[in-house]
Amino acid sequence: MPTMKAMILAAGHGTRMRPLTDHTPKPLLPAGGKPLIVWHIEKLSRAGFRDIVINLAWLGWKIPATLGDGSRWNVNLHYSDEQQEGALETAGGIIKALPLLGNEPFLVVNGDVWCDYPCHPFHLAEHDLAHLVLVPNPAHHPQGDFALKQGRISSSDEPRYTFSGIGYYRPELFAGLPQGKHPLAPLLRQAMQNAQVSGEYFDGDWRDIGTPERLAELDRDLSA
Repeated sequence: MPTMKAMILAAGHGTRMRPLTDHTPKPLLPAGGKPLIVWHIEKLSRAGFRDIVINLAWLGWKIPATLGDGSRWNVNLHYSDEQQEGALETAGGIIKALPLLGNEPFLVVNGDVWCDYPCHPFHLAEHDLAHLVLVPNPAHHPQGDFALKQGRISSSDEPRYTFSGIGYYRPELFAGLPQGKHPLAPLLRQAMQNAQVSGEYFDGDWRDIGTPERLAELDRDLSA
């Protein structure tokens, strides 16, 4: 079985993080003494991933200039450049990166979350197009995103949990979509209607690092 590849979504503008992101792409903002994205790379390397794709848009050139080829973490970093188009949203960024991700299922992690979920390679069931990691609803997102029952995810049941930004996908989820801007949620909802999305609940430390205040809090906690 081929080694699973991973993708870190790093193309967002990070407007809620301004002024910190005026001159630094959000994935390079430091917490606990190293850039946010490095925490992801280190974790993926520990979990056995060797090929990691990173998409780039806002100030994107600074990311490969900082991270290089990944050899210092024993991984190969590949870059999917969206600087010409501007960020393509989640599914659009994945579609553009598919030539780098290949034909097998892959892991995608949002670059602007911090989480101690271990991110081990995961075997998708034969007919499933996605497996999502759900977490307790944070104060800023009390309504949640999706429901989870007996390992299956739906968009209509209760109670609802928050999508962590960590998911495993088959390339077939994106089949037939042209290059361009595409959000991920409609594709997931369609797959849920077809009973093709599994999931799990993770109640460890998960944080959406969407504001300077949350970044400062994470930095304090990691530094301690």
